[in-house]
Amino acid sequence: MTPFLPLQKPARLAAALALASALVAAHPAQARTAEIDPQFETFVPGDTPNQDRVDYSIWTDAMQNLVVSMGPSLREGAGRPDPSFGTRRQYGHVSRYRLEGTRVMFSFFDDAVRESFTEYRRDLEETANKIDIQALSRNEQLAYWINLHNVAIVEQISQNWPLRQPRELKVDGVPLDDAKFITVEGVNLSPRDIREKIVYQNWKDPLVIYGFWRGEIGGPSIQKEAFDAVNVGRLLERGARDFVNSLRGTEKSGSRLDVSTLYQEAAPFYFPDFENDVRAHIAQYADAEVKDILANTSTIRASITEYDIADLAGGIREPSLVPVETLGAGFQSTRIPQSMARLLRQREQKFLKILREGRTGTVTFSNISLPGDPEDKGEIE
Repeated sequence: MTPFLPLQKPARLAAALALASALVAAHPAQARTAEIDPQFETFVPGDTPNQDRVDYSIWTDAMQNLVVSMGPSLREGAGRPDPSFGTRRQYGHVSRYRLEGTRVMFSFFDDAVRESFTEYRRDLEETANKIDIQALSRNEQLAYWINLHNVAIVEQISQNWPLRQPRELKVDGVPLDDAKFITVEGVNLSPRDIREKIVYQNWKDPLVIYGFWRGEIGGPSIQKEAFDAVNVGRLLERGARDFVNSLRGTEKSGSRLDVSTLYQEAAPFYFPDFENDVRAHIAQYADAEVKDILANTSTIRASITEYDIADLAGGIREPSLVPVETLGAGFQSTRIPQSMARLLRQREQKFLKILREGRTGTVTFSNISLPGDPEDKGEIE
């Protein structure tokens, strides 16, 4: 029997999940960076993996209740919305990418929810003191690092919300991405360390870049389920297809293909021959429209960014003088600010358009073994 190592479910998080649920019913690298930093050598995956498993079900429970999907990209930039009624000031999201990706409902968190994220992040850190993380299967290790990274980002943003852009957030005076507030096996780590010093150094497949959530609209989506050894490949591929085929990932500008600066950041690890490698990578996950863009562009520029927070409220609380609205069916008469109601109406209109145009019907097969499949099928290299 496979050893099963459940993480203790923080009581406060379990009790608070209902608060927000009322709102919304491989291209191998050709070159690697230099030698691994000695302080991170302890995290190099071992050669003889065991069959231990870690249970992340509490994180799945949280994400199912706290994350809102904006649906697949229609590759149509959203226009600038009108100001809120009764004021000339623009509240809420104005980004042309605001109807892409996923959103975390930070504005609905109370102190108990915020504290629960800290408890859970510490739970994950403590797990590494109870089991040998490096002895787990590669997929299990990868899931651990992605989940820990994303839990930590959600935790810090929730503690500092309202916040327009996560990159403005500082932890003890250090920008969030470089703040070493995570401790695993006695090593102090930043979110960037987890990505670049551990995962990017030890996993060859650039698919891993789509697992890490930055809290920004312009980055990969946060998934509505935790990563684990079984689903990590499926979730990463889902994230890749979502991102590659969205405007925040790729866009045509004359004869040039504009891509997210995310690819430039990962270039030292996965795209040393930047233009050729990025094109080959994107082609693996591109739909018909993006494949046509690839065929009709001759150069690449990493220029697409959007740093606004990936939440529903735009990182700001509307003042009490601004009217709130009451949503009906499916939202249990939840009263929310005008700007958020506007965004959710735009989301609903987008979904209706998807249905009218017949863009539905995605089928995903996973955990299926076929004759001739290798034993390590589904493992992320």
